[in-house]
Amino acid sequence: MKHAMITTWLVALLGTTGIAQTKPADTVVIKVGSGSKLILAVQDKKDLETMKQYDFQKLIADLITKLEKEDTTRHTKSSGEYLKAEPDPQPEHVESSTEEDWGVDWSRDHKHKRYSKRTYHSINFDLGTNNYLSASGFPDQDNSLYTVKPWGSWYVGINSVQRTRLANKFYMEWGLGVSWYNFKFQNAQTTMDKDDNSVLFAVDTRDADFSKSKLTAAYLNASLVPMLDFGSNAHKPSFFDGNNARSFRIGAGPYVGYRIDSYSKQVFNENGAERKPRNRDNFYLNNLRYGLRLQVGFNDVDLFFNYDMNELFAENKGPQLNAFSFGITF
Repeated sequence: MKHAMITTWLVALLGTTGIAQTKPADTVVIKVGSGSKLILAVQDKKDLETMKQYDFQKLIADLITKLEKEDTTRHTKSSGEYLKAEPDPQPEHVESSTEEDWGVDWSRDHKHKRYSKRTYHSINFDLGTNNYLSASGFPDQDNSLYTVKPWGSWYVGINSVQRTRLANKFYMEWGLGVSWYNFKFQNAQTTMDKDDNSVLFAVDTRDADFSKSKLTAAYLNASLVPMLDFGSNAHKPSFFDGNNARSFRIGAGPYVGYRIDSYSKQVFNENGAERKPRNRDNFYLNNLRYGLRLQVGFNDVDLFFNYDMNELFAENKGPQLNAFSFGITF
């Protein structure tokens, strides 16, 4: 009797799905337990796709309930009641942001990246040349022993710079860094020394082949440079990161530095041996330097010009010289 009920249920279900009896049906027989069978009759292969839409687990549960009650009445539920419920569509989640968008950055792989930061950090390298001026101009006009040779008098700076946007095209660049003045003397026999009153410049009269004489001074610096940037980038284009959007920028501001090291150095050949003696001393150099910095940039190239407003040497301790440097920023 149970076998007849199972067959009746499945035939009723498949009949409501539209299986015609015009040709023999393919049957699938599933043995359940020791004597029960589950028979599926498929008339058309297309109906296999339709059968995927039915919840057979629910059908079997109803069948078991009916068998347990030994109910022999005809099954009256429509096949539609066994269709699988379609999941409700999930509402699209849209994130909103109240942060102000300060622009778009293009990376090397040309992916967009939105910026809401006001401040950007960079490491800048200054490379250029340096010299100094007296009240009457360059020292070479007086043929002074401390006259500087431009080629080889390198200025080197390493700076950690923060760039803060204050208005649409107005920025503030501020940071810390370390720099080196290298004053290479025109006369390779120039020597530096000092007594109790002042620094002394003299000619080295030793019988040697002199190739270089210079003064080096290192400073720890802080700078604050307001900038007008007429480009579209929120942060300054860089020579190395490919961020070369067309832009022109200009600014000028103060800097201050504290001397952390200084020494003189000579290079000469004596008796067939090369010698490079150093004399580490303060040489009455001012411990503080302060001045103005001018920056001009276009695309990813920046130029700088520094001018020390105070003198290189302490008052009445050496020649009255104001140092300056200029070059390119990477």
